[in-house]
Amino acid sequence: MSTQKPLSISQLAHRLDGEASEVWAVHDRALDMQANGEDVILLCVGDPDFPTPEPIFYQALAAMKRDRTHYSPAQGELGLREAVAELESKTSPHPCAADDIVIFPGGTNALYSVFSCICDVGDEVVVPDPMYVGYCGVFDAVGVKTVPVALRADANFALDMDAMKAAITDKTKAVIVNTPGNPCGNMISAAELAELAAYTRERGVWLISDEVYSMITFKQRHVSLRAAAEALDNVIMVDGLSKSHAMSGWRVGWVVAPQSLVPHLTHLAGASVFGCPQFIQDAAAFALRHDDYYVAQMRDEYKKRRDFLVARINAMAGVSAESPDAGMFVMMRTDGVASSGQAFAERLLDEAGVSVVPGAGFGDVTANYVRITLAQPVSVLTKAMDRMANMLAEDATRTAV
Repeated sequence: MSTQKPLSISQLAHRLDGEASEVWAVHDRALDMQANGEDVILLCVGDPDFPTPEPIFYQALAAMKRDRTHYSPAQGELGLREAVAELESKTSPHPCAADDIVIFPGGTNALYSVFSCICDVGDEVVVPDPMYVGYCGVFDAVGVKTVPVALRADANFALDMDAMKAAITDKTKAVIVNTPGNPCGNMISAAELAELAAYTRERGVWLISDEVYSMITFKQRHVSLRAAAEALDNVIMVDGLSKSHAMSGWRVGWVVAPQSLVPHLTHLAGASVFGCPQFIQDAAAFALRHDDYYVAQMRDEYKKRRDFLVARINAMAGVSAESPDAGMFVMMRTDGVASSGQAFAERLLDEAGVSVVPGAGFGDVTANYVRITLAQPVSVLTKAMDRMANMLAEDATRTAV
């Protein structure tokens, strides 16, 4: 009989072993159906359907030909950090220097690194409800306890400032906001950001702003937390190029942080990713300095898709949608035709071959919603809406009989 001692697995790994959220269950089933030859329209994932603009691609190719394929500094290449600093200095009254920035392979890794540096296991983090589902893995890995605060669904998912303040206690280590927001496309005003920044600073709490949709706005220009806050010593901003520049697979993100935090983020980056590829950072720096034309083109197309989708939804009985101010998604309310967003999403896939994301995966506030991506052309959205309209019309016919 063997007496070998069992090999152990870390608590961090076990925190990620929980049952996967049902948020992607419908999408996963849709992929299986599609692989089996069924005609399925995927309206789930927020991966831009546009190709990365050619000038960016050729900059990366040129950098590789210059032998920019070796180790990079843990904090990130100076050229990219300078490009980010230029952008932040243009949009904020607070100067930004390259030394205030750390580069990471994507926004998710940037967020994981931030929370790893400011939180210990068991710390509380105040989060909006609904929130981007990708935060869940970050919070589970770090081991923090989340305190959800409901956004105001009756006001197109606006921030409830009184509720946010009330949720902050002596146990709170950080507050995170997402503006423009995923999944709802809501934007937080400069006055609200300034008020929240001042309050969290007074309470000794970090305030993190996830701004990866900052360049995809339809109603008004985005205002960064760094631009709104009077003081920056508790302010952390996360951004990246995945959405705005159709560079999701390039994995480029960054953190702009106070000098008290930058060395810790740099050390963690060095210990974990050991720097991001030089040629990708060179291309990203070019993208930030030469992006007006193609970012505007993509933004205009997203607006066209948003307007089309919202109009089609609101023309159907039993479902409705508010027009989001920003982002790549439309939230559709389903409680007029289904017991929950989950039930509606499952039925829509089974009966119409259209896959959407149940809103419950983002929070309790959106349990009766589904999220529909704008990362499909109008021709595909038209086909999907036709299928959904036919399904709902059949319901009305049966009810009438």
